[in-house]
Amino acid sequence: MTVTVFRREIPRGTVISDIDVVEAAMPPPEIPYPPAGHGLLGRPGLLGRRDECGVLDRLVAGVRAGQSQVLVLRGEAGAGKTALLDHLRERAAGCQVIRAAGAESEMDLPFAALHQLCAPFLDRLGLLPGPQRDALSVAFGMRDGAEPDRFLAGLGFMGLLSEAAADRPLICVADAAQWLDEPSARALAFVVRHLAGGPVAVLMAARPCRLERDLAGLPELVAGGLADGDARVLLSSAVTGRLDERVSDRIVAEARGNPGALLELASRMCPEELAGGFGLPGAVTLAAPVEESFRERLAPLPEATRRLLLVAAAEPTLDPVLIWQAAGVLGVRAGDVAPAAEAGLIEFGGPVRFRDPLARFAVYRTASPQDRQSVHHALAATADPDRRAWHRGQAAPGPDEDLAAELERAVPAARARGGLGADGAFRERAAELTPDPGRRSRRALAAAQVKHQAGAAEGARRLLGLAQAGPLDELGRGRAELLRARLTADGGHGRDALPLLVRAARRLEPLHPGLARQAYRDAFLAALTSSGRGAVIW
Repeated sequence: MTVTVFRREIPRGTVISDIDVVEAAMPPPEIPYPPAGHGLLGRPGLLGRRDECGVLDRLVAGVRAGQSQVLVLRGEAGAGKTALLDHLRERAAGCQVIRAAGAESEMDLPFAALHQLCAPFLDRLGLLPGPQRDALSVAFGMRDGAEPDRFLAGLGFMGLLSEAAADRPLICVADAAQWLDEPSARALAFVVRHLAGGPVAVLMAARPCRLERDLAGLPELVAGGLADGDARVLLSSAVTGRLDERVSDRIVAEARGNPGALLELASRMCPEELAGGFGLPGAVTLAAPVEESFRERLAPLPEATRRLLLVAAAEPTLDPVLIWQAAGVLGVRAGDVAPAAEAGLIEFGGPVRFRDPLARFAVYRTASPQDRQSVHHALAATADPDRRAWHRGQAAPGPDEDLAAELERAVPAARARGGLGADGAFRERAAELTPDPGRRSRRALAAAQVKHQAGAAEGARRLLGLAQAGPLDELGRGRAELLRARLTADGGHGRDALPLLVRAARRLEPLHPGLARQAYRDAFLAALTSSGRGAVIW
């Protein structure tokens, strides 16, 4: 009898039971694609972009019908302009689509973007009138000559588009137009204002830029922010673990409906912060110029204003009542918000939100440890019970067994609220505050195991190192060995993990037969999957 065992992905922290082994010997079920109109992109049409997609669909229909079309797509960085252009390309069956993307590094290269657009049709240069042909040939370095006349270059570009459209309808797209080199930008602006009839469409996508006056009065489409409901759907689709409702509301408010900002904020936050707000914004790394820029904006503010900003940064839900109560404990008055509002850093009308989503991380990172501790102490005085324990733990200046025990007692409530991510965060802080080496090692090992189950491999490795640095009993050392072996296997190193799993299993046999059995099963699975796509057992 031949049994073929197919490889499948096993979530980290999964205990392999007899049923799991049987299931692993079956091919994974085929998952149907979601029906049209659903999913992250919501094909057809992007999520929350039905009207915008309708405009682009009508542009394609018009050019197919032989009508010239012009459209300027406007929107801030991250608004989804490129995604809308991708939608246009997907809907443009039967049309030729040429596309150029401006690049900041090429802004000083004359005609660089125009060359991208004309490259597919350079074999048709001979069909243009001589002066136009010569202007483009010189512009593209195909022949020597003085700097070409930009009017002739614009006419030549328009002539090439018309020649190409004689075969099939043509759509010319310029993305990131704010970074086009000057001659290319002028040539495009000329074409969109003088495009004659025929199956040619020109679409320019840009942030607010120097071309505003040249493009004024042309048909335009603005990619604004997503509605809050659509933003929450997009955020949920980008987060694999649990997402706390209040944290979700804060991210949506700070991103202001901008899809790019929304996804960037989610990617910068650790699982425990997303799951229940139990994370620290100081853990997020910012580019040095970005952090320095915020530091310069914060330096002139009054001390009370900076303290208020730090309270808002340290409280993940941005609850205005809680923030003002904590700020009051620190002696902050209502008028102290004005300098921060005038500096464009924060808004206190309704829900509190930072104007720039990165400002929250910068405010926390640039504060001194003593200021952070005092803010967490003030928040602990006003927060609900489980968050009170969290803030008390962050306010501690050093090891404190009473606080460590309080955090450990709060684990069940934190887990009910934020799942494994919150559980791991509370256990980690409890271990860090534990003065006794043996107890600290035990708590660190428990925290590492929960972090591993939550999919936070880096945090699990860090805590495992803390656990193994201190005294563990024999069973604790066996558990630690098993966790290290599993982390090695999770990292895609099945061959390296196999001997580690076997050694951990043998160590655990006399101490905990159940764990030893799990370790042998993990080793069996590692042996099956480490050689490639699968294995055959006789």
